[in-house]
Amino acid sequence: MGDLDDRVAVITGANTGLGKATAAALAGRGATVVLACRSAAKTVPVIDELVAATGNDRIEHLPLDLGDLVSVRGAAAELLAGDRPIHLLINNAGVAGQRGLTASGFELTFGTNHVGHFLFTTLLLDRLVASAPARIVNVSSGNHFLAKGIDWDAVRQPTRTFVGLHEYNVSKLANVLFTQQLAERLDPAVVSAFAVNPGPVATDVWRRMPGPLYEVFRRVRRLKPATDGAQPTLHAATAPGIEDRSGAYFDEDCTEKAVNPVATPELARDLWTRSEAWVA
Repeated sequence: MGDLDDRVAVITGANTGLGKATAAALAGRGATVVLACRSAAKTVPVIDELVAATGNDRIEHLPLDLGDLVSVRGAAAELLAGDRPIHLLINNAGVAGQRGLTASGFELTFGTNHVGHFLFTTLLLDRLVASAPARIVNVSSGNHFLAKGIDWDAVRQPTRTFVGLHEYNVSKLANVLFTQQLAERLDPAVVSAFAVNPGPVATDVWRRMPGPLYEVFRRVRRLKPATDGAQPTLHAATAPGIEDRSGAYFDEDCTEKAVNPVATPELARDLWTRSEAWVA
């Protein structure tokens, strides 16, 4: 990763875990970094910590609740209010092991991990194009291989499974499909898009999973530190000469890997069309 003094990066969910590790690495190379997070109370101390650690004072907070499409529109409008470019959009935020509906009426995990990011990204697309060359990185998961498809009715209903892992798998499949469609619709020399798998990482994404279940999950999966899990994201965001691989999925060792066979172009186009209607 070279110097990023002239680059502006927007990272969702950047006040903890993978997002924080990604923000620290980018800020350490001189990038202006916008931490798009729900809570100012939880984000401002992280900004102070990152400024002290990196010596970079170009780190700021953007209020964003991905489960509330009104909040998503407000955050995008705030970013677009000035003429500042956006060179990197890293859709990192996510929830898992939770149940319910978002404020905008989607299954909690799918609505946060996909629908909110879909709207946020599409609202920022013109600015990303104007800032070319730009990149979009969607943090997916190896769990997307466990999804058999998308139940279009289920994504508009409360979480059905006990700890929401099935719904998490579907949301991560949606991240891959969204990446594929971005790559199909955008000139890679202008804006390229990538999906990444951070691998099993000890982050707050699992914080609401029932305690005993989390302990079993943590031991079985052998969760690694967030700094290790952030490497595929940083590779997709900064590695030179990969624009022609737009749409690729990078595994936890930063190598390109084939995706779940159910992630077909037809399903990706269907998801995009439905997502446009949902957020209209």
